[in-house]
Amino acid sequence: MLSTILTKSFSKDTALLILRVITGTVLIHHGFEKLANIENFADAFVRPLHLPFPIFLSYVAAFSEIGGSWLLILGLATRFGALAIVGTISVAIYHALVTSGFNIFLLELLLLYFASATSIALTGPGDFSIDEVIIRVLRSESDDENIQETVINKANTDKSISSEDLTNKGGIFQFLQANLLSDTSN
Repeated sequence: MLSTILTKSFSKDTALLILRVITGTVLIHHGFEKLANIENFADAFVRPLHLPFPIFLSYVAAFSEIGGSWLLILGLATRFGALAIVGTISVAIYHALVTSGFNIFLLELLLLYFASATSIALTGPGDFSIDEVIIRVLRSESDDENIQETVINKANTDKSISSEDLTNKGGIFQFLQANLLSDTSN
């Protein structure tokens, strides 16, 4: 029991869970504040940057903070949610630098959000996430397919079956497992 708690993987996964949930929880209210008075947010933050469609971009910022925060909290499509937050916070950092210069009191919270979301995007959600559950299901399906392929190969020893035909059957599930959902190298 103690060795399980003290292992690197358990500690890393617990740290990622805490980082994801806390970051998502404290960031989500910023998105709701934007939605409460979207016109005011557009006037104060988007229009000074001379970006086109300020109301639309204000909604994009609000929904990326709300949606990205929920994705972090749940651990579902975590990297996508973290990247949405990174994008929004990057624009906020740029706005702070353009309007106020290097004001550490204004930048410190933005930089902490940026660092948290970037870390989550780079490392993945950890084992305590819905992404990990999905990956485990996909792995078990992949294992089942491998067993079926072995049985087919044994039954058809006199027929030549292309290995490319067998490996392409995974399609979208293998792509999601390999690229989007989580770090599968653990």
